[in-house]
Amino acid sequence: MTTQAPASTEVELSIGGMTCASCAARIEKKLNRMDGVSASVNYATEKAKVAFDEGVDVADLIATVEATGYTAALPKPPVADAPAGQGEPPDELVPLRQRLFTAVALAVPVIAMAMVPALQFDNWQWLSLVLAAPVVTYAAWPFHKAAFTNARHGAATMDTLVSLGTGAAFLWSVWALFLGDAGMPGMRHGFELTIARSDGSSNIYLEAAAGVTAFILAGRYFEARSKRTAGAALKALLELGAKDVSVLRRGREVRIPIGDLAVGDRFVVRPGEKIATDGLVVEGASAVDASMLTGESVPVEVSVGDGVTGATVNAGGRLVVEATKVGADTQLSRMARLVEDAQNGKAAAQRLADRISAVFVPIVIILAVATLGYWLGTGEGWTAAFTAAVAVLIIACPCALGLATPTALMVGTGRGAQLGILIKGPEVLESTRKVDTIVLDKTGTVTTGRMTLLAVHTAEGVAEAEVLRLAGALEHASEHPIARAIATAAAKAGELPAVEGFENVPGLGVQGVVDGHAVIAGREALLNDWSQYLPQGLAEAKRTAEAAGRTAIAVGWDGEARAVLEVADAVKPTSAEAIARLRGLGLTPVLLTGDNRLVAEAVAAEVGIAPEDVIAEVMPQDKVATVKRLQAEGRVVAMVGDGVNDAAALAQADLGLAMGTGTDAAIEAGDLTLVRGDLLAAADAIRLSRRTLATIKGNLCWAFGYNVAALPLAAAGMLNPMIAGAAMAFSSVFVVGNSLRLRRFR
Repeated sequence: MTTQAPASTEVELSIGGMTCASCAARIEKKLNRMDGVSASVNYATEKAKVAFDEGVDVADLIATVEATGYTAALPKPPVADAPAGQGEPPDELVPLRQRLFTAVALAVPVIAMAMVPALQFDNWQWLSLVLAAPVVTYAAWPFHKAAFTNARHGAATMDTLVSLGTGAAFLWSVWALFLGDAGMPGMRHGFELTIARSDGSSNIYLEAAAGVTAFILAGRYFEARSKRTAGAALKALLELGAKDVSVLRRGREVRIPIGDLAVGDRFVVRPGEKIATDGLVVEGASAVDASMLTGESVPVEVSVGDGVTGATVNAGGRLVVEATKVGADTQLSRMARLVEDAQNGKAAAQRLADRISAVFVPIVIILAVATLGYWLGTGEGWTAAFTAAVAVLIIACPCALGLATPTALMVGTGRGAQLGILIKGPEVLESTRKVDTIVLDKTGTVTTGRMTLLAVHTAEGVAEAEVLRLAGALEHASEHPIARAIATAAAKAGELPAVEGFENVPGLGVQGVVDGHAVIAGREALLNDWSQYLPQGLAEAKRTAEAAGRTAIAVGWDGEARAVLEVADAVKPTSAEAIARLRGLGLTPVLLTGDNRLVAEAVAAEVGIAPEDVIAEVMPQDKVATVKRLQAEGRVVAMVGDGVNDAAALAQADLGLAMGTGTDAAIEAGDLTLVRGDLLAAADAIRLSRRTLATIKGNLCWAFGYNVAALPLAAAGMLNPMIAGAAMAFSSVFVVGNSLRLRRFR
């Protein structure tokens, strides 16, 4: 195995052998003691994210982890198109499941005989010993092995507690059977949930030893299954991509593995097939279903010149696509990388939980010894003292603390990825809770970012179709954005005729001959130059359009003004609903734009933003100053943008939301990326982030509360060790199960 450090000073290690949060805390502590190393170890994802200075080698990091008693390795890059089973680690659930089944099958009769006096036939206690021995040795072997390994390194973890508790209960029982009175024929004892004064030499705790082992194995098994489910969204994301692709080679289609595709290759995508990688359509037109990446259910129409994303599905006609990005550079790979980075991060609350877990186990062992001494000192006898001490050892597992944050993060970020929302890290969640103002860039965020024909006003007796046919044909010869908007709308209505004698009149418009008609389109002044004056109805329509911040294009032919076309950067259909949802989340929307105030206020009115919350005519470099001013007023600001000129403002804001349809600079600067480029996703992102944060806090509250309440009960002798084991196992399963509820987020 190679241990060469990559060019960057950050590496991710796969950690093996961790069984609880205190294990992760120990590894993190050891790594951080190395000079020039900063590490964060995540128990749920079983990974360590390590930043290191020059002079530190990955081999040194691995050696440090191994010296702590665990395994470490550079993770293999995930390959979605590998054959099933190839390169996959062995299923850790198989041996765990085998030990669990063994423990349950043998522990149930042991517990039944101990709890039900009617089942206690002569010499029943010896059958209990025979049944319990494999449970405490074979089934509980992972606990004993880990406890021994930790002891060699001078450490104690949850396994230490379980091994000490079950081992003490079993050895006590063996002593009582062979050297005490418990092995006598006809021996009977009742089952108590609390402690009771009795002779220790006649008591056995085989049901506690076997029952605790079974309960904790069950908890660990369901925890492992739940952790796998929690990370399933990331695995599903990686598996979305196509496995092979039809590449055009010398005019022929050749099927090759996706890994052999290179930038510049042209490949064919038939209806129903996945698009192999990010690229540009060079031939054909179709509708593309991007729901698996963006959460958007409506297919997007694409044609020559349009960009397409790998892993989306061609829902219509045949396409030929030229690859522009492959491998790790594709949007799918970048999404997976962002999700994984977020899952490996730690929220502030989790760091507190980790610090507690690191000292928790030694404190519990001291508390168990103190409990034993207290009960012996009060004259209650060995039975009472031993029962309470074992219960303390077993009840106090810090696993729930270690799982509280990472499981919620795994599920929340995974669910976000399925909905087209990428959360960059756990610290982002804290920001979403405090935000009270959301600044919205207008162009490309609230609006589509491209000019669109919104309305056609015609003179009396003139058909709209005729206006579009003649004006669209004329504008089709121009490259101006307004001309393209008119030509695009006209082309959808029918085929456009050819233009003769086309001429661009700088600053005024265009003119030419279409189907024998001398057509003019542009400013009113251009038509006036040809003595084509707007009739009253068209003049009024022009004034109304301009008052609404739209561009009015006058059209005339054959000596008469015939129509006025309204063109503007159209508001996205979902923007008004999105802004209403943002208000519902307690946020004040502010529209920020470089456009003139007339246009900005018209857009604001259309989507429901108050005029006083419109900041217009702002130069790109002044957007940061605007965000700073709002922050100086005491507001906690979120910013939504998509352009290069938004990147600095996104970074300055307390929470940056970058449209995934925007530039790389904006996406890099944002805290949240909205893949589908829809403002509704901003409201969903804040809702999901807040829900994830609430789940983390609920988990931590339960984990802390459980230990605070359970430890005094155990020390007071009010919990049977077996019940303590069941409660401890349930606490971890509860935390993971609570996190899994985020999968149902809509």
